[in-house]
Amino acid sequence: MTISADPTRTSRLRPLRQLLESMNDDIARLYADRGVVGVRPRFSMALIRLHHLGPMTIRALAHEVDVSHSAMSQTITVMRREGLVSAGAGDDARTRLVSLTALGRELVPLLEAEWRATESALAELDAQVPYPLARVVADLAEALAHRSFYDRVVAHLDPSTDAE
Repeated sequence: MTISADPTRTSRLRPLRQLLESMNDDIARLYADRGVVGVRPRFSMALIRLHHLGPMTIRALAHEVDVSHSAMSQTITVMRREGLVSAGAGDDARTRLVSLTALGRELVPLLEAEWRATESALAELDAQVPYPLARVVADLAEALAHRSFYDRVVAHLDPSTDAE
């Protein structure tokens, strides 16, 4: 048996991605168990912010939930299709104002309860491990503030792979 030269056979990042996906899948399962259809965990912060702050542009909402304008635009498209939000003309022809629909407003209490329960569950989980997630994230962020991930990757990249 030969060992593949495929570098994707090992990954330090894959277990973290799989863990986060598993946790998101469990939140989606909670929604399904409660009869909520068409809502993904990634929608909850945007829907809750719209509830508390009122209608806003896609750009403002993207800023509120700390994602790119493009990612929020795609999310809004899906949430509109699911009947959770509506989007109308903004202050000028280039902007769209996003608002909760009646269905979106109806779901906010569950989403807020799930958010609080998720934070409590994460705190409980954090207490069970010797090195809490918040500390891991803060330590990694501090290390990356001293030397970016980009710089680290470039330092390990074989120069012979440069595009011509």
